[in-house]
Amino acid sequence: MQETPKAMKRLVREWASVAHGRDLRQALEELHGQFGRWERGEIDSHELNQLVHQFHDGASRDIWKRYATNRLEPAVAAAIAEGVLGKDEVPCELLQSIAGLIEFYEQDQSA
Repeated sequence: MQETPKAMKRLVREWASVAHGRDLRQALEELHGQFGRWERGEIDSHELNQLVHQFHDGASRDIWKRYATNRLEPAVAAAIAEGVLGKDEVPCELLQSIAGLIEFYEQDQSA
């Protein structure tokens, strides 16, 4: 099995960090909307607390699991396939390195 060059590992970590931040931001923005509902009196404190709990056990945990690994290539590829990262912003060498994984996740989405 061929060892991944250090420079590529660094790129993968860098872009995984960007994707992680964007995924988390999107999930937190959705939760933030629930705080707005609470402030407007549309839901009570108990309901908001339940939504925070669901966020912690759901979206937050799923995002953490996606990026809490030593093999970040699949996470980066999935982020590209889902549009979290744009193909036009990710370095060409990284795109080439994980092209097969990106294709896999793109096909998975269209199925």
